[in-house]
Amino acid sequence: MNQEIVSSQGGSLATQSPTDKVTIILFSGDLDKALAAFVIANGALAMDMKVTMFFAFWGLNVLRKPEPSSVSKDLLAKMFGWMMPRGARKMRLSKMNFAGLGTAMMKHVMKKKNVHSLPQMVETARENGARLIACTMSMEVMGLKQSELLDGVELGGVATFLNEATQSKSTLFI
Repeated sequence: MNQEIVSSQGGSLATQSPTDKVTIILFSGDLDKALAAFVIANGALAMDMKVTMFFAFWGLNVLRKPEPSSVSKDLLAKMFGWMMPRGARKMRLSKMNFAGLGTAMMKHVMKKKNVHSLPQMVETARENGARLIACTMSMEVMGLKQSELLDGVELGGVATFLNEATQSKSTLFI
């Protein structure tokens, strides 16, 4: 499917075809949904596709460093920080969490079946060239600073996401 960019005068500026690229927006902060996003991302990378992952709102928790930050924040930003999981290891299931028991069981079964943990999947995606982009508007709303995110995470807004999405064969919202 070709996409054509049209100028305001109605003339064609360029014809653009989607490339072998997948763009994933991770909105959810749930472990199972983040796992799905990274299984797809790593699968696409294994098929020599380019992968861009855009993290918005609760999905930003995947990118948080596990250690506390000494960044100066106002009270609301501090409260968000206290309430949100600090990194991929602290995320919980969307269903059947049972006060953390379901999450512990899922992690146990994954380990027993030799399925990588979410932090391992994040690292594998990064090592294989996935672009990880944190939504700047979501960061501002939730009181997150770049220094609180994993090293190497890019920052971008909705225009960055839309640019990546329009160049992709597949765009997924999770």
